[in-house]
Amino acid sequence: MNTTATIYLSKQGMKELRKKVSQLEHQQSKMMGELRELDKSDKREERMVLIEKLASLEAIESELNEKKLLLSEAKQLPRKRDAIKVALGSVVDLVDQQGRLLRYTLVDSIEANPSDGRISVLSPLGQSLIGKTAQQTIEWTTRHLQTQKLQLVRIA
Repeated sequence: MNTTATIYLSKQGMKELRKKVSQLEHQQSKMMGELRELDKSDKREERMVLIEKLASLEAIESELNEKKLLLSEAKQLPRKRDAIKVALGSVVDLVDQQGRLLRYTLVDSIEANPSDGRISVLSPLGQSLIGKTAQQTIEWTTRHLQTQKLQLVRIA
């Protein structure tokens, strides 16, 4: 029985996850080659390096297994989104109190990166956006207990 919740990733999130898996597989392969060479040695210093590399390989394999599991359980967000109400996968345009336009994509927390315009649906802003419609004012409290307001101008 699978008890894990499905993780929805954007097209970019899926691409980044596949790239990370590929990088880890390359690191794993390279490390295994280095270990094979060191395994032939019986010098004490090289045996210590062997132990360190084995620990590094274990860390790489652990992360690789974690990412592969995530990739196997992840589903790409549907292309067609409801443009009436904000939901996971929506791209929203917001205007702040200074008149600046902000664009965010609502994503699962695993791929959230606010500096890249991807915010988690579980973040305070993400939670306050879910279910809202265009032209509504969004209010949320920051972790510094300041109330912020944004005008939702477009949902895509």
